[in-house]
Amino acid sequence: MPVSLHPALESFLALLRCPTCGACLHPDRGALRCPAGHTFDISRHGYVSLLTGTRATSGDDAAMARARDRFLATGRYGPIRRIVAHLAADTVPGQSTVVDVGCGTGYYLAGVLDQLPDARGLGLDTSVRALRATARAHERAAAATWDVFRPLPLADGMADVVLDVFAPRNPSEFHRVLRPGGRLVVVRPTGRHLRELRSQVSGMVAIDPAKERRLHKVLAPFFEAAGTELVEYVTSLTRPEALDLVGMTPSARHLNGADLGDYGLVPDKVTVSVLATAYQPR
Repeated sequence: MPVSLHPALESFLALLRCPTCGACLHPDRGALRCPAGHTFDISRHGYVSLLTGTRATSGDDAAMARARDRFLATGRYGPIRRIVAHLAADTVPGQSTVVDVGCGTGYYLAGVLDQLPDARGLGLDTSVRALRATARAHERAAAATWDVFRPLPLADGMADVVLDVFAPRNPSEFHRVLRPGGRLVVVRPTGRHLRELRSQVSGMVAIDPAKERRLHKVLAPFFEAAGTELVEYVTSLTRPEALDLVGMTPSARHLNGADLGDYGLVPDKVTVSVLATAYQPR
């Protein structure tokens, strides 16, 4: 029996493009199809599989997606979610289109949509496990598999806001899909982020001290910063929350196969420290 089209995904049909030939897509018996016949299945979980060819391996696996869902549900990253929503909602129209690239489970996208009651959102990620959560994160959130390093399967100038929260970046594509006057919101960690965990859990990925300089270098040809907010606070953690926090990050892939549950010492408090910048297209 064909899978029905999620209403949120249906609202994006005019803005999606076939990743193979660039043509418009239309629904056809549980899939999206272009006039040339390229076909992309709609999952029973609500997302559409646009990513073809060699699969990216950087997305969340099932364990990471579950850890992310559990940790974000605690509200420990609530201040980050609120500043992302504030930067995204500031100066954009109510009837806006929001694209979250590297959306994970849709936590930040849902927060923005809560602040923009007339907006629609699209989450893009390589992880089908995470996209299952994105497709149900908000009634106005659509979801599709995609790799940020490839040209986005989206029309030119279709987005009012692009979100990039703890995710890789593709500045030229972000610029292409944003309308003039649109807004890119980028969130990244400072060197103090999770420092207590990093000191106790061997194998956690270090934060490159040159990260900020490299970020501005790659964005500068396409965007100018309109404002930056430092979000920094200390939050309490239970042991399961600390293990989920490690387990949802890329560090989970760099622990030499060790079971995170084997770590006997985890801090009961941790520093959260991120920078959130709103950029305008040049």
